[in-house]
Amino acid sequence: MARSPCDLRILLLAAAAAFIYIQEKIVALEEMKIRQDEERVHLKILIQDLEKRSVQTLVNNNVAPVAAVVVMACNRPDYLQRTVESILKYQTSVASKFPLFISQDGINGEVKKKALSYNEITYMQHLDLEPVRTERPGELIAYYKIAKHYKWALDELFIKHNFARVIILEDDMEIAPDFFDYFEAAAKLLDNDKTIMAVSSWNDNGQKQFVYDPNFTYWDDWVRLKEVHRDRQFIRPEVCRTYNFGEHGSSMGQFFRQYLEPIKLNDAHIKWNSEDLSYLKEDKFLIQFGKDVASATPLHGSDAALKAHNMDADVRIQYNDQEDFERIARQFGIFEEWKDGIPRTAYKGVVVFRYKSSRRRIYLVGPDSLSQLRFLNWTYARMKGNEILIDI
Repeated sequence: MARSPCDLRILLLAAAAAFIYIQEKIVALEEMKIRQDEERVHLKILIQDLEKRSVQTLVNNNVAPVAAVVVMACNRPDYLQRTVESILKYQTSVASKFPLFISQDGINGEVKKKALSYNEITYMQHLDLEPVRTERPGELIAYYKIAKHYKWALDELFIKHNFARVIILEDDMEIAPDFFDYFEAAAKLLDNDKTIMAVSSWNDNGQKQFVYDPNFTYWDDWVRLKEVHRDRQFIRPEVCRTYNFGEHGSSMGQFFRQYLEPIKLNDAHIKWNSEDLSYLKEDKFLIQFGKDVASATPLHGSDAALKAHNMDADVRIQYNDQEDFERIARQFGIFEEWKDGIPRTAYKGVVVFRYKSSRRRIYLVGPDSLSQLRFLNWTYARMKGNEILIDI
């Protein structure tokens, strides 16, 4: 049945009204977006101004800061509180030397509220809504997000705020009583020896049964990718200066029960600034470490680990390759993980740990470790004008 002219006019009027309404909505949305963009710019300026004032308040102009301390947070407000309370227990007396920051990745409201509740801490927020593209199938997206957050936070502290050094803590860590003394003393080593890449508070094999001496520190081939470390090393303690209590997180509790929960957190307050750390200079450490490894009793055979149980002295056991190392490490219960040809905690391929919390050391030695140590010791002896070949 044909529509009347009146019906058509009504339809046209309705369509026109709908069109006008839609146009008004579009204009309103565009105006809202402009206002939001303006507010975002003003908010960014305000945050930058507050950050600047906060940093200026935290840093005493009469005291050069040793390092900024940043807690990397995301979505665990209860963990963050436990971490911050542990830090403030020891940081308050040295606050001007170690200004404290919290860097949050994302928009979790409870984490932001908790972070902003601490007047003595500068809050930073990393917002990145870009989709993550992994390099290989099956990789955890969370690790890519963490890496981007780290890069952003370090740029903020090194470049924007011009700190010379930064200490990174995650939001599931407690610190030892001498944490800040340790890093203040180690800062001098870091500044004076360019073969040191960084200083760590952590020992992967720092479980109670594998440590003994809270004063002792080692060199460590870490980070282990060759293109990253470029023949530089880390300094690490024998007994950890941090404890990781985070069973729930991006790594989904991997290794927690076996390796992280049993870690011994140092409870002795070592006065590190009174300690003579000159033995950690590369030439001295290399010579002494080489002698220690060489003087350990060599054990051979597939039952070498079993033989070590019956020895009353330091021992060394050679591994031939990754599979062999993992087999021996499994027998003792230390970390088996291996990356780019380097086991965790290794220096020149040597992994050292204490035997059952005693003075005794076990050295797991790579196929080339002794020759590397011999060559380098000989080189240092020649550099010092000493023509005697050090026999290790």
